[in-house]
Amino acid sequence: MINFNVPPFTGKEMEYMKEAVENQKICGDGSFTKKCNEWIEKQTGTTKCLLTTSCTHATELAALLADIKEGDEVILPSYTFVSTADAFVLRGAKVVFVDIRPDTMNIDENLIEEAITERTKVIAPVHYAGVGCEMDKIMEIAKKHHLMVVEDAAQGIMASYKGKALGTFGEFGCFSFHETKNFSMGEGGALLIRDEKYIEQAEIFREKGTDRSKYYRGQVDKYRWQNYGSSYLPSDMNAAYLYAQLELAEEITKVRMERWKEYWEQLTSLAEEGRIELPYIPEYCTHNAHMFYIKTKDMEERTRLIDFLKEKGILSVFHYVPLHSAPAGIRFGRFSGEDKYTTKESERLLRLPMFYKLTADEVEYITEQIKAFYR
Repeated sequence: MINFNVPPFTGKEMEYMKEAVENQKICGDGSFTKKCNEWIEKQTGTTKCLLTTSCTHATELAALLADIKEGDEVILPSYTFVSTADAFVLRGAKVVFVDIRPDTMNIDENLIEEAITERTKVIAPVHYAGVGCEMDKIMEIAKKHHLMVVEDAAQGIMASYKGKALGTFGEFGCFSFHETKNFSMGEGGALLIRDEKYIEQAEIFREKGTDRSKYYRGQVDKYRWQNYGSSYLPSDMNAAYLYAQLELAEEITKVRMERWKEYWEQLTSLAEEGRIELPYIPEYCTHNAHMFYIKTKDMEERTRLIDFLKEKGILSVFHYVPLHSAPAGIRFGRFSGEDKYTTKESERLLRLPMFYKLTADEVEYITEQIKAFYR
């Protein structure tokens, strides 16, 4: 059986976790957490990185820092994971869904402005599949209307838009290190902060509302409760697991790109025949081979293909059910304009197996079976 995903493992994870235990500090902000933060800061160029327990929590921190309040509105695509919306809904905001582009599956930047009202406070673009949204246009709109930008870059580490790392355009960017991501700590994430003015408050929110981070740095003689907050710190053992992969980030990305290109080359003939559609990567975007997907004619064909591949020992999956059609989406949000592509395109998209240890032979077998289904 070829699984859809196998969590990345490089070989040093257990050694580093043992080292974390021996350091006798396995709670948050130990030595490996600091190493991960520093690696991400160097790799992305962000001003500050704070490792978190999940991308969900990173987005919740961003919502706190953006001072989201009851009645505020946040613009985002409906085609995304629930966490993008949850973080703002928890603060009392209404989420305003905007249609996606059918080529990249990202928010349609040309529809954002008409969704803005006097209550709008944040634009939350989602970089689907590690392919950057049109950030020049989005940042231009945000500046014009005095809005903040929170990037959901859960799938975007090691990817860029016009040479600039995803997650570093807006005030805040959010990464995921879930087991399905390119680099994993089981459950985990990171908050990227662009402006220094937010760092101290972010540390307070992340440390249960205390100035404990300043205490550990020797800046205060005791830490005290300063504000509301929660515990967003991952165990240093989780960070140790992640750091083993960050050390090999270039190698992992290289291997994933090789598999991605093999999928592309071997399925191009089907695409040229009009049987399927392949991913679109704008020339100014550098993606990270987070996923490889195809688009079938419709949902019925996709269902038959999933069943066919499963019979052949291949697990493939579809992705999000659009949030605006879900019970909570109806309750907490509204769709701005026409749902021209969100539902239609979501029902066609099928994700193929993609992970670090996937082999070229397995990709060849998968593509042969897809060709067999169509021919």
